Amino acid sequence: MPATRVPASIFLTGLAVLTLAGCAAPAGSADPSASVDPAAEAPATALEPATITLYTSEPQEKADALVAAFNEIHPEVTVEIFRAGTGDLTARIAAEQESGDIGADVLLAADAGTFENYAADDLLLEYTPADADKLDPALVDPEGFYTGTRIIPTVIAYNTSLITEPPTSWADLTDAAYADKIVMPNPDVSGAAAYNAAVWLDEPALGEEWLTKLAANKPVIADSNGPVSQAVATGTQPVGIVVDYLVRELAAQGSPIAVAYPEEGVPFVSQPAGIFADTESPEAAQAFVDFLISAEGQTLAVEQSYLPVRSDVGTPEGAPALDDLTILAPDLETIRSTQDAAVETFRDLFLK
Repeated sequence: MPATRVPASIFLTGLAVLTLAGCAAPAGSADPSASVDPAAEAPATALEPATITLYTSEPQEKADALVAAFNEIHPEVTVEIFRAGTGDLTARIAAEQESGDIGADVLLAADAGTFENYAADDLLLEYTPADADKLDPALVDPEGFYTGTRIIPTVIAYNTSLITEPPTSWADLTDAAYADKIVMPNPDVSGAAAYNAAVWLDEPALGEEWLTKLAANKPVIADSNGPVSQAVATGTQPVGIVVDYLVRELAAQGSPIAVAYPEEGVPFVSQPAGIFADTESPEAAQAFVDFLISAEGQTLAVEQSYLPVRSDVGTPEGAPALDDLTILAPDLETIRSTQDAAVETFRDLFLK
């Protein structure tokens, strides 16, 4: 089934109803009548002391901030962080699956397709977190094995000191003018990049023909989105394919970098969270997942430049209105079944 061009106001209905009017507002600036004051919520019930391990692709500083904020609510829970790129995380989990001992209690990374695979292998605990009803249903697994925690589109970034007329479409990037000027992440490392490869190949307006033409421009392949954004910000490569929040962060810090949302549509991942079925501390793990989509957790997500998954916490400064975007929303089962082949196609075109 080909990817569908769906306006975000349709695809993310629950979010759009309350947030569209304020999507370009600064963090925490949602309509007060619709907002939730995290401090006004009932205090959490203390849990039995426990230690859980979080596997995540979040940058270390952001993961540390997540845990610190969670510990303000649940100081009795120790969260140990193992941080790596999504490709490294999935490889580690595969090795642990073979040995019969998954080392993590909670996974926060990647895309829904990855979690669907883990659920199919009976690796995940069935759990629908508190406040899941405040999220768009498209971001919550109906069987309860995982929940989206951020909306992370992949876009075109460009250095404003070097590019005067930025590309406005994925097709623009195949122009010979961009030869040797593009940088993009490696799908062997980045879960978002692996997902994107499958989405692009499934999209009729793009497909393998577009990917082949893009490869002819010889993009630099960086390990992950972080190095991509840095390369664009420093001008090492003037154009990049990268997740949007990194561009906002660097622009806010004064870097000459801006974002273009391609007219064909943007793929996005929701960085789900799920709990491994063999966790020895299910209540602590559940409390951590609850926190991620709570008003407190989502307010922190906005402060960290992410588009939130709930509508009552504002949006990052400089973020676009969701109804101004076209979302590439392919059939999830199609992406699951084709992602490995899509990554192999990417390797053949870009890495050999």
